[in-house]
Amino acid sequence: MTPSDRLLQHPVRLAELGGGVRVAYREAGPAATVTHVLLHGIGSASGSWVFQLAAAQAHPAVRVLAWDAPGYGDSTPLVPVAPDATDYATRLWAWLDALDVRTPVTLVGHSLGALMVARAALLRPGRVQRLLLLAPARGYGQAPAAERAEKLGGRLALLARLGPQGMAQARGAAMLSPAAPTALVDAVRETMARVHVGGYTQAARLLDQGDLLADLQQVKCPVQVASGSADTITPPAACQAVARSVGQDRHDLGPVGHACPLEAADAVNALTGLVPLQPAE
Repeated sequence: MTPSDRLLQHPVRLAELGGGVRVAYREAGPAATVTHVLLHGIGSASGSWVFQLAAAQAHPAVRVLAWDAPGYGDSTPLVPVAPDATDYATRLWAWLDALDVRTPVTLVGHSLGALMVARAALLRPGRVQRLLLLAPARGYGQAPAAERAEKLGGRLALLARLGPQGMAQARGAAMLSPAAPTALVDAVRETMARVHVGGYTQAARLLDQGDLLADLQQVKCPVQVASGSADTITPPAACQAVARSVGQDRHDLGPVGHACPLEAADAVNALTGLVPLQPAE
């Protein structure tokens, strides 16, 4: 069964937040209360968590929500032209409030999603049990202005030149290790090809000004960092620096690339707590 086939079991839902604002999301799990909230990266969507949704469905004590970030899928974009992490975190909590999620949750952020969950933990510390950062993007907020301008300009120029579909063909395979199955490469490209230019542009501006390490210095809940050893987008050394900033070591997910929720699904599920514990013999 392909990732696309598996997603049919977790159709997109819509949460109305009022004022014409809505958030598209997927959910899974039999538990009565939400336990995990999953936030995707810049070139992705809720469907990138397909294997985590599948694992949640089989776990008796888990309920998972995976959103399409503002400006992605059918989620309403944010108002600011250049939103910051607080704008995304505020929308996140408004969405969870609309769904009446009140118990503390584990926030899982992949890549750019790490900037969002870290800020969310600062805004509502009493509602976050722990953070899991997968291949976290640190943001360029502390980089020199010239470097920031070059990186943002290059990213947006590539999008303007190729469009989402062309960008997916050019960059999709780089999200995974060279050994990744064709089905996973196809899944990454399919998801990336569907990003909206406006939503991606806003997310790129978040990346431009984000500063993950500064936020993590103020986070009070437990934080774990994990990534693959074959990740060329957020390399192991960079992820180790994030882990060390919170007094931890990076958890190595094995020889996988940046799209670790797909390529290292079993390891991610175990680390996240989506795999039921086996009873003792």
